[in-house]
Amino acid sequence: MNDQLLIRDFLQPLDLPVILGDDELNNAQLGYHIKSYTSSFPDLETADVVFLGIAEERGTGNGVSNGAAPDLIRKNIYRLYNWHPDVQIADIGNINSGASLNDTYAAAKTVIAEMIAANKTVVILGGSHDLTLAQYGAYVQQQQIIEASCVDAFINLNMETRLRSENFLMEMLTGEPNFIRHYNHIGFQSYFVHPNILQTMDRLRFDCFRVGVVKDALEEMEPVIRSSNMLSIDMAAMAHAYAPANRTTPNGLSGEDICTLTRFAGLSENLSTLGIYGYNAKNDLYELTAMQAAQMIWYFIDGKSKSKTEAAIQDRHQFTEYHTTISETDTVFLQSKKTGRWWMQLPNQKFIACSGTDYQLAIHSEIPERWLMAQERD
Repeated sequence: MNDQLLIRDFLQPLDLPVILGDDELNNAQLGYHIKSYTSSFPDLETADVVFLGIAEERGTGNGVSNGAAPDLIRKNIYRLYNWHPDVQIADIGNINSGASLNDTYAAAKTVIAEMIAANKTVVILGGSHDLTLAQYGAYVQQQQIIEASCVDAFINLNMETRLRSENFLMEMLTGEPNFIRHYNHIGFQSYFVHPNILQTMDRLRFDCFRVGVVKDALEEMEPVIRSSNMLSIDMAAMAHAYAPANRTTPNGLSGEDICTLTRFAGLSENLSTLGIYGYNAKNDLYELTAMQAAQMIWYFIDGKSKSKTEAAIQDRHQFTEYHTTISETDTVFLQSKKTGRWWMQLPNQKFIACSGTDYQLAIHSEIPERWLMAQERD
């Protein structure tokens, strides 16, 4: 990578003895195999996944520009056991916080854009949720039109506040030029969302899924995430019992729910960035929420490993093929023999991610909403 020297200017190397304490990693643990930026910058040539810490929290109004969250998540992910030696991981350290919040955004999006250009999948350890702007900004810098998804109890479109963490979606979804082809919001909790915001999202033809809908049909989120290029997760989407440093709500997604979603993200061949934000380290008495974030990343790696076995859609003998009719249009559904995932053909012959539910609707003469919405967006 020719621009490694450039991005090093934005990065702070890791002090692993301080992060890990007295623990000595054995050769079965994940951290033993991660190429980390300590005294020298790691060779990223063979890396599939790159960790990047961004400790910035000024978007919440707390004035903290160098929080402890990324390193506490690292401490816990490094200790987990490595079940996926086929997934090579590098850790390029933390973004140096800028003099202003916008300076941090600029540094972060430059580094993330460079990783995307090098065909690396970036896992961002935040930091406050407004850092999603930097995550998205990397695609803008690449002039790449994307589908974006966010997991959060809130829909951060509150224009009555100056806090970036509560209004950043307005800039992301309506700023010009705009590179959002489609946006999905997963796990919002109705009592935290003004009805007018949902009306706005509907007018923009974006998809929003209530937390109850998500929990009742978690598998339906797989094609949503599979189609996404970036996924941003706020730990506020989780119930307090599963993320005790989160004092936002007693209700929300469980630990199992969120790990399933991150595994879906790892399975996606389209997704190139995953951001985990909103972890409040100072409230994490026993580091259980840091452990939760670490396990989310472990399941992402698990999905990444499984994705390496998936066949290309052109390799039809690796799929079970089903033929049916939707709205008088001959339609093909494909189900992978390796992963069990589904694809659905549009009238323009393009295949899109779908679920088994879409197939069941089609064979019972119902038109899947995903089929209609995909054509509208095209």
